[in-house]
Order: sequence, then structure tokens, then C-alpha cells
Amino acid sequence: MASEKGDWIFVKENEKNYNIEHFVIPEHYEGDVSNVLIPHGLILDRIEKLARQILSQYTDRLVVCCVLKGGHQFFADLVGFLKKYTTKEGKHLPIALDFIRVKSYENDTSSGSVHISMSEKELKALKGRDVLIVEDIIDTGRTMVALLDHLKKYELKSIKVASLFVKRTHLSNGFTPEYVGFSVPDVFIVGYCLDYNDYFRDLDHVCSISPAGQKKYFSVD
Repeated sequence: MASEKGDWIFVKENEKNYNIEHFVIPEHYEGDVSNVLIPHGLILDRIEKLARQILSQYTDRLVVCCVLKGGHQFFADLVGFLKKYTTKEGKHLPIALDFIRVKSYENDTSSGSVHISMSEKELKALKGRDVLIVEDIIDTGRTMVALLDHLKKYELKSIKVASLFVKRTHLSNGFTPEYVGFSVPDVFIVGYCLDYNDYFRDLDHVCSISPAGQKKYFSVD
């Protein structure tokens, strides 16, 4: 079962957390996932808690920026909770929404550069603003570090990251977001908009993909 570790929920390795027979899995994914690691209801409860933590730390207008594609479901649910509740002063937090696509390019001599979809005009408009980057999962952390380094050039008032998942991998550069939902093992997980070759985004629960699923949706492109 999942257990808490600090402010995160720690999903253990090498354990079938929940019996897949106890959950509704879309029939087109039957046999494609091995087990349920995090049920949809637990994900939503955790996001609600993250929203309350975020609301306790901001009073001025917050720019919530979604990293597409994978982050959009987490972003939608998080914003829903941010709009529902009030700050510690009893006021609703003014929120602006933005979206970004990020591509990272790396080579043997660089820690990585990043290409983002926002225009120079849009980036300059962030000057003096509090910005929260919303990402689905942090894996190695290289792309996020490169993105943050790039955004710092635009004199933001503050910039923080909320990631629903952080993967425990030896490839990590040690980057830790300010807000984290779950620490997950170094296995390939799908569901809740986490995909495998653009499949499984329509699966509500977070699951481990089965060998049959990997073979079925493997892409040679």
C-alpha cells in the first residue's frame, strides 16, 4: 500500500498495491495494465490537499501554467480546487491560466537546452508575476531545470513547480518541486493522462503497464 513520506505520499516498489479486479478499467485496456498503483479517488484527494497548501502561500494574483500534454488533467483538477477554496484571509485567489509545450534537446557536453512554445511577448508579460508551473511527472528533472533557468531571465516575482508525481530514479539530477503529490517507483506508469505512445490518457487510475500492453502499443517510429 501507499505510505506517507514527509509531505509526499510514497508509493512502494515491487508491490501490487491494489487488486485490479476491484476497479473499473476501460474494456479496451483489458490485459494491458498489471495493477492499480494509485486509484483515481486518492489522486483527487491528494490534489485537493496540494491546492490548500498552495492557497496558504499566495495572496496576489497567481499565474498557473500547465505543461502540455500530460499535465492537463492535473492542471484542470488543481485549478478547480484553487477556485473552490479561499486563502487564509478568507478571499478567493485571483488566478490567470497559461499553457506551454516544452521540448528538451541534450548532447554529450550539455546539461540540456529547452525550446518552449510561448512567444517572447508572452514570456515578457510574466515579469513581476508569481508563476506556478504544473507538470504531471518529474523524471530526470533535466527538462524542468532547463525550463526554470530559461524563465528566470524574464524577472518573475517568483516561480514554483507543482508536480503530481516524482519518479525515484538513479537518473534524477536531484531537482525537487515545491509541491509534490506522490513519489513513485522507477517503473513505467500510465493513466491519469500519463501515456504510453499516446495511449492510456483516458484511464482514470494510475497503473503499471503490463508486458502485453507494452508489446501491443509499442511504436517503431
